[in-house]
Amino acid sequence: MSNIMDSFSWLYGKPSCQGQIKVLPEHFVVKENLGFDFTGTGEHFMVKIRKTGENTKYVVNELAKACGVKSRDVSWAGLKDRHAITEQWLSVHLPGKSDPDLTQFVADHPGVEVLETARHDKKLRPGDLAGNWFQLRLTELDMPQDVITRLEQIKLQGVPNYFGEQRFGHNGNNVAKARSWGNDEFRVRDKSKRSFYLSAARSWLFNMVLSSRIEQGKERTLLAGDSLLQHGDERGVIAEPATAELQMQVDKGTMAITAPMMGDNALPTTADAEAFEMGIVEQEPLLLKLICDNRMRHERRSLLLKPQQMEWLLEDNELTVSFALPAGCFATAVVRELMIERELEDGDHANFDQ
Repeated sequence: MSNIMDSFSWLYGKPSCQGQIKVLPEHFVVKENLGFDFTGTGEHFMVKIRKTGENTKYVVNELAKACGVKSRDVSWAGLKDRHAITEQWLSVHLPGKSDPDLTQFVADHPGVEVLETARHDKKLRPGDLAGNWFQLRLTELDMPQDVITRLEQIKLQGVPNYFGEQRFGHNGNNVAKARSWGNDEFRVRDKSKRSFYLSAARSWLFNMVLSSRIEQGKERTLLAGDSLLQHGDERGVIAEPATAELQMQVDKGTMAITAPMMGDNALPTTADAEAFEMGIVEQEPLLLKLICDNRMRHERRSLLLKPQQMEWLLEDNELTVSFALPAGCFATAVVRELMIERELEDGDHANFDQ
């Protein structure tokens, strides 16, 4: 099945195995990890939900009604997919009010369970999470042993840290809209659409740079002037020069080579790395113009992603695999290296969220 991601390179070569994913909601389980404790007091009523067959924004709207507030008073750390079983926290702003009774809310929504409640002094904001734990079931695999071989490679060396196809919209529509907007063909006033298109533009450019480094076999090899991130430290280190010592830290995983999330300020990379990155992103002048016109700030993102707590079980032609990923990383980056998704009969394709 062809999709917009097919234009990007695979780290271990295009998979030979075909299979299906998310035939049933229980074939895709995700549990959110916020990474912090609640204060126990405050204006924000925290609700941990488990939902099946429902998207986050629908549950947010329904929870708002149950709590007697507007939808804008309910927030989340990350959107979660509909065709799945997912656990996540929502925060409801209830200053001066007691905890609401959610019995009727649960009764009216059989696809939603309330697992836990708490109080906190701050609302949840998008991105306020450490990561997610996934359990995926891949079915109807025609070459399961090939998948096992790839899992062993991924556990040791990771996968490309690509943004998944859902970032780009159906058939890449968000990227196409971003190009048109950058070409001044229309104006975008809706705040959420602006965010979608700008995010798609930056993510597309990142994927292009990453794909090119893989294609040239440079995803783990330092270029002079590369921007590196040290594990647990957001401050970058520029490889000037690209020494054997720095390459050794990359090889050990204590430092990560990065690619740009483009902005209107200059790249931090220099020398060969800067020339390499600019040579790629300048192939999309309309996306660059859009990013600069909207004063986006430059950021860096690691080229490679190494799933943690990775385990799997193969039963005949079905594989159950679980792993943890940091916030902002995509389960599709792992699945993409394992198999080619066979199109479902009803055309309902898998769609992952962060």
